[in-house]
Amino acid sequence: MIRDIDVAVIGGGPAGLAAALGARRAGANVLVLERENRLGGILNQCVHDGFGLVLYKESLSGPEYAERLTEDVVRENIGVETGAMVLDLSADKVLRINSRSGYSAIRAKSVVLAMGCRERTRDMIELPGDRPAGIWTAGTAQNLVNLQNLRIGNDIVILGSGDIGLIMARRLTFEGMKVKGVFEIMPWAGGLERNVRQCLQDFSIPLELSTTVVDIRGRDRISSVVVAGVDRSLKPVPGTEREIACDTLLLSVGLIPENELSKRAGVELSPATGGAVVDEAFMTSVSGVFSCGNVLQIHDVADGASFEGFAAGKNAAAFAREEFRAEGASVRISAGEGLQYVLPQIVRKGVAGAELHFRIKEPRRDVRIEGRGVESGKTLFRKKYPRLLPSELQKIKLKAAMEEDLEVAAHD
Repeated sequence: MIRDIDVAVIGGGPAGLAAALGARRAGANVLVLERENRLGGILNQCVHDGFGLVLYKESLSGPEYAERLTEDVVRENIGVETGAMVLDLSADKVLRINSRSGYSAIRAKSVVLAMGCRERTRDMIELPGDRPAGIWTAGTAQNLVNLQNLRIGNDIVILGSGDIGLIMARRLTFEGMKVKGVFEIMPWAGGLERNVRQCLQDFSIPLELSTTVVDIRGRDRISSVVVAGVDRSLKPVPGTEREIACDTLLLSVGLIPENELSKRAGVELSPATGGAVVDEAFMTSVSGVFSCGNVLQIHDVADGASFEGFAAGKNAAAFAREEFRAEGASVRISAGEGLQYVLPQIVRKGVAGAELHFRIKEPRRDVRIEGRGVESGKTLFRKKYPRLLPSELQKIKLKAAMEEDLEVAAHD
């Protein structure tokens, strides 16, 4: 038997819960499918505060933020299945699920993808050396320390300066471990400036830029790493190597949107973001399938993922009621000089008020972001910034409707 539902939301993290609320408040019958045994996603292991400053106007821990969203979901009678793994998603929006009650199928009028992201591993960055115990991704270490109350080591080296790694540097220091340093291959920090300041500088934890791990040593357990400086092409500089004794190495080297189900449904993915190519309503290339949160683009803060979820859920509900205009001419938006990406990549003609998200490639001061028509060369918008950082996701709201393909670029 196949159950019918208006909107199926895959993922019960901050984006998925917000999408369910957005769809429900728009009048849809909603079901949230979460593979873990509780809602909240990664929030449940983020015991630090700083969540909810925009959405709830107060500083909450990750579990508190998840609880607020969960309470709203329960209050609004939204259907939830935890321990439910979605095995397959077809282009006609049929979901095949393995849950505690067995195998089942759901046919949805619209689907919201909110599966989150995963961490890059040692193999993905081709980190050389021995293969001893004591090497963890920062998120796995966060789970072991915060949820399982385990001590992961004594002398810690962290490779990469993503936000999870920075936060774990502080957390491990609180737990009595020695963080010997954070080493970042790029000439700037990968995480938010406030995390560099609050998690490293406030605890005298050294951050070394343009430096990476070039060797791992140890038999049963890691005993040391060798770090070296890198040149502008990010290649190790001979003669700069030095050995650092440690029994634990954490990797905080980037996040990847979890898009296996998206691929099964035939969703077009962006090489720049790793997430779906979407329009201004967060709809993917598959009609009626929407995407939001870290499965679409990696967010700096959970509030950003939640607001994206609210919008995607509302639009998914409109599609389910057949009130959503999915057809018609559209324009493409591309990232030009100085930008990593621009999202959405598609905006339908005649739609005003689209919100563009973008990231800069490298830190820049006194920069202006311009959108120019590809055919006409006409400047359609311009915004000046005193400073932009790759770690900070930026937004620009377009007042006018787009009538031709647009390139967005950074200029001095």
